[in-house]
Amino acid sequence: MSSSHPDVDLQAVHDALIAVAKQAGERILSARPHASSQSHKLNSIDVVTETDKAVEKLVYERLTAQFPSYKFVGEETFDPATDSLSADPTFIVDPIDGTTNFIHSFPYVSISLGFTIGLIPAVGVVYNPFTQTLYSGIKGRGSYVTSPLHDRVKLPLVPHDDAESENQTLNTTIITADWGDVRGGNDLDVRVDTFRSLVADLKDGGAMIQGIRMLGSAALNFCGVAAGQLHMYWTGGAWAWDVAAGWLILTEAGGRVVGANPNVWEPRLDSRKFLIVRPGKGQERLIKEFWSHVKGRLDVGDEVPESK
Repeated sequence: MSSSHPDVDLQAVHDALIAVAKQAGERILSARPHASSQSHKLNSIDVVTETDKAVEKLVYERLTAQFPSYKFVGEETFDPATDSLSADPTFIVDPIDGTTNFIHSFPYVSISLGFTIGLIPAVGVVYNPFTQTLYSGIKGRGSYVTSPLHDRVKLPLVPHDDAESENQTLNTTIITADWGDVRGGNDLDVRVDTFRSLVADLKDGGAMIQGIRMLGSAALNFCGVAAGQLHMYWTGGAWAWDVAAGWLILTEAGGRVVGANPNVWEPRLDSRKFLIVRPGKGQERLIKEFWSHVKGRLDVGDEVPESK
């Protein structure tokens, strides 16, 4: 199914998501994260607060009142054991992407509001209320950033000439990544060994990249790559609500999404393992170079088949 569904007014959805994001941002800013009631889902890394739940309730009520026929998937109410994503027009929402950052008052926090049709992102809005930075996009119409520093500027913010992009290698890049929620077994070994290979000296067979940043919000990582401020993002364990909005913003800026494991060129929205690369020529060559440093295979999400 195409994201150009004839019965969907994507501009109306886009405008509604921006309005909801601003309302949700006010709720987040008014919260006291250290006083929030916290609980753990998977482990001490996988945290939820009362603010997460309150923001999702606000978003759900606003969107379902305005668009009652569309489905809604939210991080705090979706049960992966019994629920599944629908090909119908669907809002896919992370009320606070970066909850651990929120708890510790580290301002790399966002509201991630995606809208999909046929499991293809069609509208994306990502808003950081602490910096008042808003990223948004509509399928086929580009993506933009609005902030106190930028008055609705088209992405990417940091353009790169074709010659630079075509010839770029990993050792001139800054990459963002994450540790994931599972901190043991195969996936931890793959991450540790891959990070070592990425940062190791060229003479020792490493990529000698300029840096790895672990910032704690998948949605903002997507937007940072879309803006051209980060070169790549490697993640294993992200959920659809972490990536749906950022996916649209990235691809509308000219970026590309592939699998975190080598040779997965067209991952599903729910495949949970992703490598994204910023706009510019030479993407395929840079992806293959990155994959050559992935030491093993991330297993998280293997219950969902990946496209090859």
